[in-house]
Amino acid sequence: MYNTHLTIAAVERETGLAKDTLRVWERRYGFPAPERDGCGERLYPAEQVDKLRLLRRLTDQGLRPAKLVGLDSEALRQLLEEKGRAQACACPDACRRLDTLLTLIRTRAHYELRQQLQQALMKVGLQQFVCGVVAPLSQMVGDAWLRGELGVSEEHLYTETVQNLLRTAISSQPSQGCQPRVVLTTFPEEFHSLGLLMVEAMLVTEGACCLSLGVHMPLDEIRQAAEHGPFDVLALSFSAAYPARQAVEGLRSLRQQLPPRLAIWAGGAGLNEVACRLSGIQVFRRLEEIGPALAHWREAGGAKPQA
Repeated sequence: MYNTHLTIAAVERETGLAKDTLRVWERRYGFPAPERDGCGERLYPAEQVDKLRLLRRLTDQGLRPAKLVGLDSEALRQLLEEKGRAQACACPDACRRLDTLLTLIRTRAHYELRQQLQQALMKVGLQQFVCGVVAPLSQMVGDAWLRGELGVSEEHLYTETVQNLLRTAISSQPSQGCQPRVVLTTFPEEFHSLGLLMVEAMLVTEGACCLSLGVHMPLDEIRQAAEHGPFDVLALSFSAAYPARQAVEGLRSLRQQLPPRLAIWAGGAGLNEVACRLSGIQVFRRLEEIGPALAHWREAGGAKPQA
């Protein structure tokens, strides 16, 4: 039983859905419907956890859970695929390009994948490459993985290829004397580095000076680096798999401990449900919001806390 069932804490980690959200959905919609162990603690079967992952992806895209929980997992997968395709295929040429790239990932055509991604980067520039290629393609890769169409090796092939391209492009950007000075990282147990690289790419092309500490940093180390380094902004990334409540608690703690002059910017699918609960922290829902935020920071003199 314990090999196929997860506790509520494990489900929170696996799906990114907060414990409170799981309990509310259970009470309000009758799903999830966990079993109970001998102590009365909730235990979630694997098939319910799979469905919860799909529900999280769809609610992150603005759909209401009340209209989704009655659907089975296959229907949810189809809806996710349709919604992802509609978003990615607003432009037919872009749609074909993304489909081609996904096929190269499925077939593990590493050389061709890198070549086509590099050509796209050179053609559209770093910002549009991040927003128009990497962001929607990452969504498609994640959805294909959920549907069982991609394995771990294919997902890693994609991630490593894109990360190498982004790191090379970022290193070629001028940084001396640029403002603001931004330190980037993720919380403990957050190992998704692609989102952090995408944010860094958007920042450097807007003239920010960035230092990335990488992923999985202890909170005390983040606080010390941000407070004692010559930084103006602390930027943090949260994937959909990161527990929302843990993110909120950590961000609130950092905001209380760090001086008001240091802005805290946070973003990623892990914060979609909790943005309104983060006073004093600027939460980004889309990568395209980074440029206007930098412009506002400069216009405001750069040393004011975010409301």
